[in-house]
Amino acid sequence: MADDQEGAVSPEAGDGTIRIEVAYARPDRQVILPLVVPEGTTVDAALRQSEIDAQFPEIDLDNAKVGIFGKLTRRDTVLRPRDRIEIYRPLIADPKEVRRQRAGKNRKKPGKGGDQKGDSQAAAKPADQKPEGGAGSGKDSADD
Repeated sequence: MADDQEGAVSPEAGDGTIRIEVAYARPDRQVILPLVVPEGTTVDAALRQSEIDAQFPEIDLDNAKVGIFGKLTRRDTVLRPRDRIEIYRPLIADPKEVRRQRAGKNRKKPGKGGDQKGDSQAAAKPADQKPEGGAGSGKDSADD
């Protein structure tokens, strides 16, 4: 019985075809469609054969970013046995902007009459005085 099961999921059917998968996920639903395609099939051809856009009308197959096992790939890439094509959703927010906003919230605001460090202190130091050590200080790490 184990041999029959292995034959059912063989990556190559032996008749000039290969088995692949097409995957798409939303927060509420994910689908992995198994497909048998001719050897030499491209990512784009497999996407169209899968008809996954019938299940998910929001997918724009012409413009959606796609990858194979988490790595962005071109649509003219020829598939290999067991490849899983993943269709990526567009980002809702720019990750750089989100990090920038988060960093802005975490900055400490100077208190009243407290120790406020700013550019005025840097300008007050003599030009020949080296900055103190620390990250980004330019201090050589050769003697570490």
